[in-house]
Amino acid sequence: METPLSPSAATETDLGLTEGQIGKVCEMIAAALRKGRKSFRSNAVQNIIEQHGPKLQEEMTSATVTVFENIIAWSSNIIARAVKVVRSRTPKEMIKALGRAEYTDNSVVKAIPKGEGDEVIVPAMTFAASANTVIHAGGKPVFADCDLATHNIDPSDIRRKITPRTKAIMVVHMAGRACDMDPIMEIAREHSLKVIEDAAHAVETEYKGRKIGTIGDIGCFSFYVTKNLVTAEGGMAITDNEEYADRMRILSLHGMSADAWKRYGDEGYKHYDVVEAGYKYNMTDIQASLGLHQLARIEEHAKRRKEIWERYMVELRGLPLTLPAPLPSDGRHALHLFTILVSDGAGVSRDQFLDQMTKRNIGTGVHFRALHLQPYYRTLLGHKEGDFPNAERIGDRTVSIPLSAKLSDSDVSDVIDAIQGVLASGK
Repeated sequence: METPLSPSAATETDLGLTEGQIGKVCEMIAAALRKGRKSFRSNAVQNIIEQHGPKLQEEMTSATVTVFENIIAWSSNIIARAVKVVRSRTPKEMIKALGRAEYTDNSVVKAIPKGEGDEVIVPAMTFAASANTVIHAGGKPVFADCDLATHNIDPSDIRRKITPRTKAIMVVHMAGRACDMDPIMEIAREHSLKVIEDAAHAVETEYKGRKIGTIGDIGCFSFYVTKNLVTAEGGMAITDNEEYADRMRILSLHGMSADAWKRYGDEGYKHYDVVEAGYKYNMTDIQASLGLHQLARIEEHAKRRKEIWERYMVELRGLPLTLPAPLPSDGRHALHLFTILVSDGAGVSRDQFLDQMTKRNIGTGVHFRALHLQPYYRTLLGHKEGDFPNAERIGDRTVSIPLSAKLSDSDVSDVIDAIQGVLASGK
């Protein structure tokens, strides 16, 4: 008997496709996943050594296909399993899995009560999502400069930026290196401020024996495809504040008082109340199945990235570059990004360096250009060059080079040879 969701049903969707056509698409995707294809990528793109990217295993692909074939596309028992596994690794009790990383930041900022126009201090050296989420929540981002060596927010500049309207501090653990949390938490206590940890780069990071994301009031993680732990898209927020956790749960699924699995679970249909104008931020089982398999190999992948990191530190020494600061002796770096600064005397600019690396089939990234100089924030907040000199210096010179567990020794040699070749051609 055909149902409205049967692949053979002739019902048309909003996209103008019949359910039968959608079923065929699903079958094609599942078949491609089984074969482990890199589908739809040109030969030129496949030959590039990417700056990022997960290392995938066949059993991980199979598990994802199983979820896909069972058409479990909402938050359910697999999400619950993922949350349980993460909870076993962190002292924070309340955990919420969310469908996209920027949704994590957004729901976190909205979970902390603030008045319209209240201020949140944000690093000038970060991705746009950090400040954008403050705007979406009705607040005002106030930028603070970063430390030149670590690229992390400078606690002394945080202190300078506090006003009577400051409600929270958002710290970003850049490249996987922990911010200096002790002075930041001291400042927060002195001024009764909340601390949001943006740990998008820092899923394995520790600070003086404490796991990053558990030190502030709320920690948020990204599982985007470039991150150390991958669910393709997605993220997770952790907190031990039940009020914040409840509000994030409600905001993440249309403002409903019960999530989709509770509505359609084994115990039968459950009514829900809409208690707030929420969003569609929930993670799916497909995403969670990817993450569970990645989580089981997180230490294996970290070990490989450290091998690559140590090789870069040795073989790039002496070049006209600034290499990352030494790894902390009292904590753990997640080794998410290996960022170099192209020196003024290198004979090539940063952007010329990027172009030349691309010509050599080496993928690179920029993390990041100073956020206060982006057109939107220049206009909104009236910033200009010179306002945050450390962030600007880094933003004009930084390059992220390939650092992924999937890189072979030969790949790493190609990266090093390319860097040496680009810098030699600039002399």
